[in-house]
Amino acid sequence: MRHWHQSKLTDRLWSYRRKKDTFFQRPLVLGIIRLQRLKGHTDMNQAVNLDEMQLFRDMARRAFEKEISPHYEQWEEDHMVPRELWNTLGAAGLLCPDVAEEYGGAGTTPHVTLAMIEELSYMCFGGFASAYGIHSNIIAPYLSRHGTPEQKAQWLPKMVTGECVGALAMTEPGAGSDVQSIRTNAVRDGDEWVLNGSKIFITNGIHADLVIVAAMTDPGKGAKGTSLFLVDAHAPGFEKSKKIEKIGQHTSDTALLFFTDVRLPANALLGEANKGFAILMDELPRERLGIAAQAVAASEGALDITVEYVKEREAFGQKVGSFQNTRFKLADVKTDIAINRAFYEKCTEKYANDDLSSEEAAMLKLASCEMQCRVADQCLQCFGGYGYTTEYPISRFYVDARIQPIYGGTSEIMRELVARSILGR
Repeated sequence: MRHWHQSKLTDRLWSYRRKKDTFFQRPLVLGIIRLQRLKGHTDMNQAVNLDEMQLFRDMARRAFEKEISPHYEQWEEDHMVPRELWNTLGAAGLLCPDVAEEYGGAGTTPHVTLAMIEELSYMCFGGFASAYGIHSNIIAPYLSRHGTPEQKAQWLPKMVTGECVGALAMTEPGAGSDVQSIRTNAVRDGDEWVLNGSKIFITNGIHADLVIVAAMTDPGKGAKGTSLFLVDAHAPGFEKSKKIEKIGQHTSDTALLFFTDVRLPANALLGEANKGFAILMDELPRERLGIAAQAVAASEGALDITVEYVKEREAFGQKVGSFQNTRFKLADVKTDIAINRAFYEKCTEKYANDDLSSEEAAMLKLASCEMQCRVADQCLQCFGGYGYTTEYPISRFYVDARIQPIYGGTSEIMRELVARSILGR
């Protein structure tokens, strides 16, 4: 059973509804309260169960339908969501739900954050699902698990409200999956660090207010000389490029970042000096779990709209869904998704119990992302020529899927990690 503390989450959702004529219906919020009372949970800090998780999913989907759906096509054309969207979702209590209550979050388990990623992905908001995942599923946990009380107090409350957008800067023009080859460096200068270098393909790079930057602090030692820094994106010497144009995930703003003698206070160091690579490795399972959440939910969304289409579309005097080829293809797709859904949920539970290994996370990312690309391809094929047009969402499911086997560790790297667990290096 999945448990989390609900008080601030529900309070914020209900408060947001009062402030804005928006998506939430009173019965949904009251339903959570009534359900708890029936169980004797008179204190809203008591743990809640899967029924209440579903109620929260329903409310979140209503939020996304209200605040995102009417505008998403335009945002796709703009290749960026408006900055205000982060504030809107923060006011609704939908950002960083598993941040501790003392820092403004709801103190949930990671299940709730992953559920938000799933809902966005299912609704074909793949670009923003990636952006949301970086902010709520990567940067917030980095701070929560490795930050000092002062660092948490400085950044987490702003991330919860949407005042601060987070980004992770590891990849460089000459160092992608090979994190140990990064050249960005930070040199100690008295009580400060001086940061120089550049990063590429940084999700949330344009909107970012806080960037966790991986930099060399002990040259020549590779991974053992890497540190992480909390960098204010408005600091002198910090520069953002224009958006990088991509073939998909257009609403995920992606940028080059440049650091020219950026002076950082000593307390900008996240964790210990030269221990950054260990933190990165420690947090990779959760990152890959979030990517798998996107893969599975997006595949489910693609299948559902394909089923609707083939039930209505006619060819040669009959419904496309009546052809044996269509039926068999979709049967394979449904089976593929179900297998990956089961593995994903198993890994989610293992992570919640601090028992998810790096090998399992690698297997999950490999299997789910490769599956997502297969599913998107097969589903688009069922649409024929219409699937190749931007008029039908299946085309967005298709192009948004292609990056999944690349970022967060390529499929080739995932295979190598799994192979090492079997055969050694």
